[in-house]
Amino acid sequence: MERAMNVCRTIRGGRCLASLILTLLGGIHPMPVTVDPVCTADTTAKYSLSFTGMWSQNAFPKQYPIHRPPAQWSPLIGVTHSSDYHVWQQNEFASNGLREFAERGEAWTLMKEVEAAGEQIQSVYGLFSAPAVVGGTGQMVSEFEVFARHSFLSFIVRIVPSPDWFLGVDSFNLCERDHWKESVTLDLYPYDAGTDSGFTFSSPNFETVPQDKVTKITSSSPSHPANSFYYPRLKKLPAMGKVILKKIKSHQIFSLPMEIPQFNQTGNEIGNEIEGSLIDSTPLDCEVSVWSPWGLCKGKCGDSGVRHRTRYIHLHPANNGVVCPPLEEERKCILDNCL
Repeated sequence: MERAMNVCRTIRGGRCLASLILTLLGGIHPMPVTVDPVCTADTTAKYSLSFTGMWSQNAFPKQYPIHRPPAQWSPLIGVTHSSDYHVWQQNEFASNGLREFAERGEAWTLMKEVEAAGEQIQSVYGLFSAPAVVGGTGQMVSEFEVFARHSFLSFIVRIVPSPDWFLGVDSFNLCERDHWKESVTLDLYPYDAGTDSGFTFSSPNFETVPQDKVTKITSSSPSHPANSFYYPRLKKLPAMGKVILKKIKSHQIFSLPMEIPQFNQTGNEIGNEIEGSLIDSTPLDCEVSVWSPWGLCKGKCGDSGVRHRTRYIHLHPANNGVVCPPLEEERKCILDNCL
């Protein structure tokens, strides 16, 4: 029993309690418990974070925002924390702070939520930011610090413009038992915060009632042709961004920046543009409307007449997508009331 209790002290949560009860009943093997290995690194680690936006018109040609406002990225907000805290989670409801950030780029409530977690449950170690990127492709860089008890990284960056869409990482552990990871590259895909029901990048505000959970956006979900990410020919969306984390070879302790920059960034903080050749092109097929009704039969008396119907282009093709079909059809008809 004493051995079981010692094991349980190293594991948090109700799963350990259930396992211990089964053990005490005797003759029953405890259920396996899956947990992250405890970080035993004895030094603080400092990392650089480089975010690269890959939101180009070649990669995401459908409804790509060119003006009012053009495609761009908000500042990135990052948090280092322990395993029992989450800034956001897939398939869970967004907090008020995440909602305000994902919809409008307002970070004040989110910052207060992070600070409260640090004060009340001591789960947060640091809060940091990286400047906005005024453009769909570009880079932003920041640095942050972690240590054994708070070895997890979470961050979010808003897609601008969008209803409530963002890129991010939830609780990535930078520690492997007794050492820190040297370098990590993560591809980033879009998420829907579940608070606004707009379908396109530039949709007007349309509150989701009741609120949905945070979900990952794919090439087929939401499965509505009007959705800006709807590419039914693709099995998987291209990565919309990536982040590279590199351990800085220094043991110097530093103060983490706690002030989040304003979200109306100037050109001085524009990220370096990345080469378009590094981003894959996504074929966009032509989309047309349904046919109009057949028109009146027209022609000369004694001859066959002709009817016409038309349709128009919803979406022009791009990147070698399927070309548009004919937009007009005609068929023969017999004239009525011909004198």
